[in-house]
Amino acid sequence: MPEECRAPAGCELSVAEDGQAQLAARTNGQCEGGRARTGHVPLGERHDRDDVRGADARMGTLVAAKVDPLTRGRDAGEQGGHELVPVPDEREDGAVVIGVGVHVEELGVHAQGRGKRVDRGAVAPLREVRDGLEWQPHRRSLGSVRAYYDRRAPEYDEWYLGLGRFAGRERPAWHEHVAALEPLIRSLPPAHTLDVACGTAFLTRHLRGAVVGLDQSEAMLEIARSRAPGFEFIRGDALNLPFPDASFDRVFTSHFYGHLREGEREQFLSETRRVARELVVVDSALHDDVESEELQERILNDHSRWQVYKRYFTGEGLAAELGGAEVLHAGRWFVVARAAL
Repeated sequence: MPEECRAPAGCELSVAEDGQAQLAARTNGQCEGGRARTGHVPLGERHDRDDVRGADARMGTLVAAKVDPLTRGRDAGEQGGHELVPVPDEREDGAVVIGVGVHVEELGVHAQGRGKRVDRGAVAPLREVRDGLEWQPHRRSLGSVRAYYDRRAPEYDEWYLGLGRFAGRERPAWHEHVAALEPLIRSLPPAHTLDVACGTAFLTRHLRGAVVGLDQSEAMLEIARSRAPGFEFIRGDALNLPFPDASFDRVFTSHFYGHLREGEREQFLSETRRVARELVVVDSALHDDVESEELQERILNDHSRWQVYKRYFTGEGLAAELGGAEVLHAGRWFVVARAAL
């Protein structure tokens, strides 16, 4: 899938049974004369059956819960003040509130060849951390990646078209460079092609021959199917291609390879060699406004924030990384390389 270019809440547990006691911590101010006061039951109208110390034989004695010695006061007279005693609530629908603490560490990477650290964006709220920690070191969270692209699918083409959040960006001759990709892709000989991480099929549609598009986001695939109805589109993992050996003549991928970390790149190239004999990679060109390697914060139209690992290439650098590929295009915004496998 192509590129562009995050407090824990308490859990409230309702008490299910009427009349159940709650545990309440008493403070030091509840101590009198160095002794702990007995628990007080707030009631409206008293009755012998309501008094736990009454004569009703059916009522059992309430025993105060023991407290870990570490939580007791330093003075012996304060110890009783830290004990927990059962206190029935006046309401029958009382609740127990539990606080959950979560520590989230922000990720950062070192930019290659620049000697500085790249940290972009604040740590996301828990609701986004839960499903939005997109790229983790040496390990992808497939569920969170899918969540990001599912959310981004309706607005994905805005990056190509210069709309929405991209309308005001300074990208000289951007539209001309995007338009130049179409004839370049159409110039590739017709072949049985697998487009890995096809996204919305913005570039896929220009491929000739029998084409299969693969993506892990169903939302992306829905758009791709409507855009290129003559092609086949399936959902799958780009690092574990669901195809037999030698199933295709060519693997094509755009703005996906640059999101892969070390280890993932090797796995992707190994899978590509297994299923095809040629690889064509379209990705982002290295220019003055970016580092060769970044951890980017991306904000979607729904205001959710995501951190995405991203690399930029020179034509020669990408060709060398692919094992001596042929550079088909090297411009300000895009690079394209073709490698025999």
